[in-house]
Amino acid sequence: MGESTALLTDRYELTMLDAALRDGTAHRRCVFELFGRRLPGARRFGVVAGTGRLLSLLRDFRFGDDELRFLRDERVVDAATLAFLADYRFTGSVSGYREGELYFPGSPLLTIEGTFAEAVVLETLALSVLNHDSAVATAAARMSLAAGDRPLAEMGSRRAGESSAVAAARAAYIAGFGATSNLEAGRRWGIPTMGTAAHSWTLLHDTEEDAFRAQIAALGTGTTLLVDTYDIRTGVETAIRVAGTALGGVRIDSGDLPTVAAQVREQLDELGATGTRITVTSDLDEYAIAALAASPVDAYGVGTSVVTGSGTPTAGMVYKLVARQDSGGGWVGVAKASTDKGSKGGRKSAFRTLDAGTATSELIVVSDGFEELEAASSHPDARPLQVPLVIDGEVDAAHEGPDGVKAARAHHERAREELPVRALALSRSDPAIPTVYVDATPAG
Repeated sequence: MGESTALLTDRYELTMLDAALRDGTAHRRCVFELFGRRLPGARRFGVVAGTGRLLSLLRDFRFGDDELRFLRDERVVDAATLAFLADYRFTGSVSGYREGELYFPGSPLLTIEGTFAEAVVLETLALSVLNHDSAVATAAARMSLAAGDRPLAEMGSRRAGESSAVAAARAAYIAGFGATSNLEAGRRWGIPTMGTAAHSWTLLHDTEEDAFRAQIAALGTGTTLLVDTYDIRTGVETAIRVAGTALGGVRIDSGDLPTVAAQVREQLDELGATGTRITVTSDLDEYAIAALAASPVDAYGVGTSVVTGSGTPTAGMVYKLVARQDSGGGWVGVAKASTDKGSKGGRKSAFRTLDAGTATSELIVVSDGFEELEAASSHPDARPLQVPLVIDGEVDAAHEGPDGVKAARAHHERAREELPVRALALSRSDPAIPTVYVDATPAG
């Protein structure tokens, strides 16, 4: 077991558990669902990310001596609940959307089945992971669409918390970025890493030429030289004079990028460095990347915007009880009925309807009665969206680690090919496809 993740939670999860153990409802079988009521930022689709991380964290959701001592000393729960938590292990089941999948309002991204006591305490951890990672992945996917065939590198670690930076690099890679500057993300998740030098490298040396010569001596002529520490035109001239026309690339981190990129491309070509690539950075987001589509740019480096969700730092997902057993052992769908925060009760099966390979709707089949849902046979042209993630407490390891990240990235590429054309626009709008609910509960 690694470091416990059990206290990465809100206090009220444990006070509810404490009260439920007292009144006898703690062991009622329940179904919780993680979903988003709407797409944040009026975006046209969302991207599921964080599932593999959550499953790994779930393995370590145990209350050890230190955790139990804290709960006792702070009088969070009583002695009976401490005894229950000492033996806690999630033995239920979780199904959900594959990591990298697209989602829309109401999509049942995770369905957690177990006793109330087992499932309620997972709320905060599940939301912490998926809200952050999905926000980053959604922003990254929009940037990837804007970039087209040009590669993207994530380089926002200095604009995020140290752990969030690693998670953000992972989410961005799943959604279309090709590399990260973060070495821990490379080590932990198998993501390609990149990076050469910052302005401090140039400023360290007596001259820009000295800095370029030293970098080439260390990294070879295939490296990328940062040419805007002083005058860009002089920097480009010095770079080619030092490295020759086989220089791998130059990076521009300031100025009016469309204008500067065009000038640099023209200068490189005049100097005979027709194969030298131009990478641009400097506070890029999806809109800036789209504005550079006609510019002679070869690659983009994105920092702040991608790790903060490009203005939408959380996906706004919620974790709600949607079905439970009653005192007689029968199943009943339950839902919050607030005017602006209502939810739809019942267990759900989700499908994406397709017309010649293009998504047309998010089809959600609801059953209050909890019988086996046979929606796939009723909708043969629809693609099932949910897969088993945890069965009787056992995590499917295929979703974890570097292999899980590769699988999520590949699945995202396939899912994105189903998007209708209207989903590719960056402007604020309604979801690209509607969410359609079908009641599968038998009449009578």
